[in-house]
Amino acid sequence: MNDRDDRIEEPSAVLRHLGIRQTAWTEDFAQVEAEITPVLLNRSGIPHGGIYATMLDTAMGYSGAYTGRLEDRQMTLTLSMTVNYLSRPKGQRLIAEGRRTGGGARTFFTEGRLTDETGELIATAVGTFRKRGV
Repeated sequence: MNDRDDRIEEPSAVLRHLGIRQTAWTEDFAQVEAEITPVLLNRSGIPHGGIYATMLDTAMGYSGAYTGRLEDRQMTLTLSMTVNYLSRPKGQRLIAEGRRTGGGARTFFTEGRLTDETGELIATAVGTFRKRGV
């Protein structure tokens, strides 16, 4: 039996290496998660800010790429992204959500939130993305 949601893509090599996996994907929304492991930590023993940015970038990019069918893949690229670092995690799992907030056929705008499983708000982001091949 396959419990995997057939609308969720397998992670890219870098996401797989970091332990980041997509956990939700619908029109204008995407979510990725990662367990906090030693490979994600900085010198202070907390997840590196680049991990937060990578997770937010991934979730926000996917939020504008949903087609409903894996065989009809829509690729995107980041034009700009601003991350605001607010707190440190209290839990053991990072959860990034991205929401498409507007845009047109080619360029779209997003908002992102990074929390942990306790609900602690760790970082927020906004981004502008372009759909490739449109």
